[in-house]
Amino acid sequence: MIEQQPMDIATAPVIDTSVVSLTDAAASKLRELTKDEANPDIGLRVYVYSGGCSGYRYGMMLEDAPTPEDNRLDVNGIKVYVDGQSVALLQGSQIDYVDTLMGAGFTVNNPNAVSGCGCGSSFRTAEDEGAPRACAH
Repeated sequence: MIEQQPMDIATAPVIDTSVVSLTDAAASKLRELTKDEANPDIGLRVYVYSGGCSGYRYGMMLEDAPTPEDNRLDVNGIKVYVDGQSVALLQGSQIDYVDTLMGAGFTVNNPNAVSGCGCGSSFRTAEDEGAPRACAH
C-alpha cells in the first residue's frame, strides 16, 4: 500500500483565476453543499478526462483537499482544485449551476470546445485530432 503524505493546502500552487470562473448560481450552490462541512479545505475538483464520442469529458466532485499535482484556485470564495493536465483544456471556462424542469446540475461553458457530441456529454478541442468514440453516457 502506498502511503500518501498529508499536504498543506498552502503549498499547492495557486494559479490564475481566469482558468475557471464560477457564476453566482454555481458559487451559491457550492456554498450550500459545503456549509455543514467541518473541513476548511473542502473544495470543488474540476477535471477533464478522455472519453465520450467527441474526445473529452468533464468531471466534478467535492474534494477534501488538493493533491500534490493540483493547482489551487480561489474563485468567488470557493476553493477549486484543477490537476495540471486539465488546466489547458479548461482555460477561460465558466461553471454554472442550472435548475430547470428537465433537471439540475453544474454545466461548463468552455471556449476551448469547438464541437460537442449529440448527447451533450463530451467535447472536442481544436488541437484534439483523435477519432470519435462511441457514446457511453
